[in-house]
Amino acid sequence: MKYKSIQIKIVLALGSCFLSLFANAQQLEILIDEALTNNPEIQKFELQYKRASEKVNEVNTIPNTEFGVGYFVSEPETRTGAQRFKVSAKQMLPWFGTITSRENYVSSLADAKYEDIVIAKRKLMASVSQSYYNLYANKAKQEVLTENIKLLETYETLALTSVEVGKASAVDVLRLQMRQNEMQQLKDVLQQQFLAEQTNFNNLLNRDNDVTVNVVDSLMIPSEDFDITSENLALHPELLKYDKLYQSIEQSELLNQKESSPMIGFGLDYINVAERPNMDFSDNGKDIVMPMVSVSIPIFNKKYKSQTKQNELQQQEITAQKQERLNTLETLLDKAINERISARISYNTQTKNLKQAKDAEDILMKSYETGTIDFNDVLDIQELQLKFQMNQIESVRTYYVQTTIVNYLTNR
Repeated sequence: MKYKSIQIKIVLALGSCFLSLFANAQQLEILIDEALTNNPEIQKFELQYKRASEKVNEVNTIPNTEFGVGYFVSEPETRTGAQRFKVSAKQMLPWFGTITSRENYVSSLADAKYEDIVIAKRKLMASVSQSYYNLYANKAKQEVLTENIKLLETYETLALTSVEVGKASAVDVLRLQMRQNEMQQLKDVLQQQFLAEQTNFNNLLNRDNDVTVNVVDSLMIPSEDFDITSENLALHPELLKYDKLYQSIEQSELLNQKESSPMIGFGLDYINVAERPNMDFSDNGKDIVMPMVSVSIPIFNKKYKSQTKQNELQQQEITAQKQERLNTLETLLDKAINERISARISYNTQTKNLKQAKDAEDILMKSYETGTIDFNDVLDIQELQLKFQMNQIESVRTYYVQTTIVNYLTNR
């Protein structure tokens, strides 16, 4: 009688982040697209970007036009008549290029805000992928436990037969049953963890929590990894955002210089004059119209000098923040690469261990045929097999979770 040990079927998957799925499984790529379309966090950042872009129309304006009306309570007499009321209008205009500078500054802030959308989308893709791999590992572990429970049931049948012929004791049967109970408990716990992770996954896609998520049946570690260099980090949106912020400060300083320039105003005063009675001359009752030009000069300009100094300090701060974030991203990338290598090493080791455990199992089965089986050894080998299988699944999960981090950092 020949017994098969529990093995994880391997399916070759080359490429980056998504899996090749069977006909009854949902494609990870499609799920990611659904998340990018429906996730409320992405929608939030897109609305923030639209609002920031709309501010261009807000700053594309000139100061309010001033209107004034005055009535002379005591009408002053002039040669041409008494002045009765006065109407005035005045419009101040910013220095040449000031409005354009405002538009450029606001546009640069919107460009920086756009990078938040790119960053959020990358993070969402990584979160969806990681949750998917967690679901895969959970499902694979449940399947391993199910097959191991069936195997123990077979061993239990053998043990009962051995008890009848005096080759084993009832204690051996009880130990096999207790081991089955332990495995069933682990499986039940994994099932609850699967439901919790499924809720997390569905929330990332902004859909009902009870929607069933179908995952791939089997997954392998690729034979080779793609080349990775830290130079790719230079184009990471988290770093590009600092560049955009730096540029926005440059635009802010240009605007500051424009606003420190004078403002020019144009106006018009109209004074209504009443006719002098019993007098006849050409200008009698002639109204007064007086065009005006004014200039607003910021003589006390400490405000603008202080703003220039603040802009310089803020640029230095942004430069330091960018370098700090670059160092962090380099550390994360190096850690992810090393953990992927460790996962590959662990996977290969578990594969060797499983083969040796299978050989040990075959030896025990041959011993059973000669009537010398030791069920304590059976339990020990079965426990080792389960450990190696679980470790192998965890190695696959770790490899792909770390791959999502590499993808996030290098945009592969």
